[in-house]
Amino acid sequence: MAGEETATGEPKIDDGLQVVAFKLLDEEYGVNIFSVQEIRNLTDITRVPFAQGYIQGVINLRGSVLPVIDLKKRLGLATTPYTEDTRIVTVMVGDLPIGMLVDAVTEVLTIRTKLVDPKKTVSEKDISRFLTGIGNID
Repeated sequence: MAGEETATGEPKIDDGLQVVAFKLLDEEYGVNIFSVQEIRNLTDITRVPFAQGYIQGVINLRGSVLPVIDLKKRLGLATTPYTEDTRIVTVMVGDLPIGMLVDAVTEVLTIRTKLVDPKKTVSEKDISRFLTGIGNID
């Protein structure tokens, strides 16, 4: 099967999707690199009374208050103790920066777009809003 071509007949290059890959339990996930602002070591998190269970609290990020969520709790995964590999990944959700607690940040990957299948995401509405596709790497 021939690859896709541009309007000029040249082969189309799949620049891919760059993601920051991170671990939650034994699974690897990724978030678009353009959404990531920074990756920080775990620091003291100030609890917020009466917050949702997945909200760990807030941290001071250069004079601004940054809400921090435990991504495993938010996704309904089993919780585990934090380790020296635990990181806070700061991402933009709309106009709001959010810190996500993850077990470890592993690498920056470029995934060929054709290897990401949006049809394989979970059909359940609550989960599908967190996933845009499932990619197959090796």
